[in-house]
Amino acid sequence: MAGSGFGTIFKITTWGESHGKGIGVVIDGCPAGLSLEESDIQAYLDRRKPGQSGFSTPRRESDRVEILSGVFEGKTTGTPISLIVRNENQKSADYSEIASFYRPGHADYTFDAKYGFRDYRGGGRSSGRETIGRVAAGSIAAKILHQMGIRLCTYTRSIGPVEISPERFDAGQIRQNPLYMPDAGAALEAQLYLEQCMSGQDSSGGVIECVIDGMPAGIGDPVFEKLDANLAKAVFSIGAVKGFEIGSGFQAAEKKGSENNDAFTCDASGTIQKQTNHAGGILGGMSDGSQIIFRAAVKPTPSIARTQHTVRKDGSPVDIQIKGRHDPVIVPRAVVVVESMAALVILDALLVNMSAKLDSILQFYK
Repeated sequence: MAGSGFGTIFKITTWGESHGKGIGVVIDGCPAGLSLEESDIQAYLDRRKPGQSGFSTPRRESDRVEILSGVFEGKTTGTPISLIVRNENQKSADYSEIASFYRPGHADYTFDAKYGFRDYRGGGRSSGRETIGRVAAGSIAAKILHQMGIRLCTYTRSIGPVEISPERFDAGQIRQNPLYMPDAGAALEAQLYLEQCMSGQDSSGGVIECVIDGMPAGIGDPVFEKLDANLAKAVFSIGAVKGFEIGSGFQAAEKKGSENNDAFTCDASGTIQKQTNHAGGILGGMSDGSQIIFRAAVKPTPSIARTQHTVRKDGSPVDIQIKGRHDPVIVPRAVVVVESMAALVILDALLVNMSAKLDSILQFYK
């Protein structure tokens, strides 16, 4: 299988299946000298692990990470970093029945069409559990970015029809409720909505928003390696994501140029700034020094207990009810996945940018 690698300088390769022995990632291109312990990575993995609330799968996994290589005496060595999280609570028997039919909303049919074979135990490589490797790698990228003064704040913007209010936005609330919403009132309303979905044997989608502060201007490239294009690719590579927008996004299509353009100005110190941020922090594929703001639309969990119609591998019709342990909403556990993929893109772009100017190269090797 091709396509399990990501990045140009800070490269990652994820591996493993939902019901295999474990899930992991190999990270190449991490600079030497970064202080790194398993607890740094674990803090991120704990944000996505199952069983945290009544709105996530009851599958119980510690998701305990082990560093296998690339770290010595608490610091990265510059060599490949290999990480593993062992699977502990698989129930493959829950999935034995689905080997004979294609689940609506899943990759069962497309895997068969491509390979003529599929791992039906929880979706194999198409399982959301694959994102463990992304989050583990993203935690390292985020730690490097933090030392550079770049910070990411990612949260649930909406669940179904329930959206946070800008007037009630409180970043301190993100970790205080199981839905990772920065609005306590909206979180309570969304929980009631999810309970209704669950009582109807159904699921919900939602929107995740990511805000990146501290980005210098001029990061990214103007043609095929646009920063916003790479962010979009990274976020779209997350299995449940079905939409991406940055800045004003689709609302820009409804505006006039005079409304959507961001006027430039200078502050008291002479620093060039924008008066508004409809562009979402990126112009011409390059960061403009303002906040980068993007959103990801996440589909409802396709595994639902309600009866659904599908076909068997021979094409014969069948009505099914999905068994197993599934999230009624993917969004809360996907928040840290979106943040991790954004961190990987931003760090990689910063490293690539180091060779953009001859002066920078001469200064480095002076």
